[in-house]
Amino acid sequence: MAAVTVAQATATAQEKEATEAALPLIEDPSRVKPQDARELSRQFFDRLDMLEEGTHEYQYVRNTLIEMNLSLVRYAASRFRARGDSLEDIVQVGTIGLIKAIDRFEISREVEFTTFAVPYIVGEIKRFFRDTSWAVHVPRRLQEARVELAKATEELSSRLGRTPTTRELSELMSLSEEEVIEARKASNCYQSASLDAAVSGDAESGESVLADLLGEEDPALELVEDFHSLAPLIAGLDERERKIIHLRFVEELTQSQIAEQIGVSQMHVSRLISRIIKQLRVGLLEPGVA
Repeated sequence: MAAVTVAQATATAQEKEATEAALPLIEDPSRVKPQDARELSRQFFDRLDMLEEGTHEYQYVRNTLIEMNLSLVRYAASRFRARGDSLEDIVQVGTIGLIKAIDRFEISREVEFTTFAVPYIVGEIKRFFRDTSWAVHVPRRLQEARVELAKATEELSSRLGRTPTTRELSELMSLSEEEVIEARKASNCYQSASLDAAVSGDAESGESVLADLLGEEDPALELVEDFHSLAPLIAGLDERERKIIHLRFVEELTQSQIAEQIGVSQMHVSRLISRIIKQLRVGLLEPGVA
């Protein structure tokens, strides 16, 4: 039995050596810089595509890809830090999205893995907040007061045989009446009505749904998060670069008009705009690189 175990261990070690021999040796994949991870990921995906799922080699390459690209998860998670949840929890959720992206990525598509993976990671994080968060964010003290309010209401209703008044609840909970009212309002934020919920209509139109009573979706709202992420990157540009971005995308001047204002050729303006946009794009995907 021991001989079989030794043989298996030897075979496993040989498989790992063969895999590592075909790929760069990475002692700690989690410490690979984002700009290096991009090129290394291509090599590991090429190798992963040749391996049989479930083998030791396959797991080694797949796990290395996960660890190398955790910076993408940390970047995406940092954009949700203001939600109040632990950053570590958000990173764990985002890692699920990263794993899904790795398992579904095809190197033959000629798409950068970072471009492919970020929507999976962000989507997983947003799904987490949608499934676990309050419908409207409220302070933690009110979230806790809501729980106490429910307990106090149940206790007094059972004791009095009727719905308790605000004053009676405030006395039992040792809170002011204003705080009890706030807790009641917070309770309304815990669940939201579905947009498909039926609402009564008039005799002519019949029954309608809540969504029919709301305004149309504003596509510009989807850009708010991107603008927020871009702000510090634009602030990091020098004065001339910020001026060029302002003239081109705010005042919507042509490259020739910009060239006249800053005293260079139109071709030079074109190169400057391309370089600035590339720098901002890299900064969005890989914080700390721009």
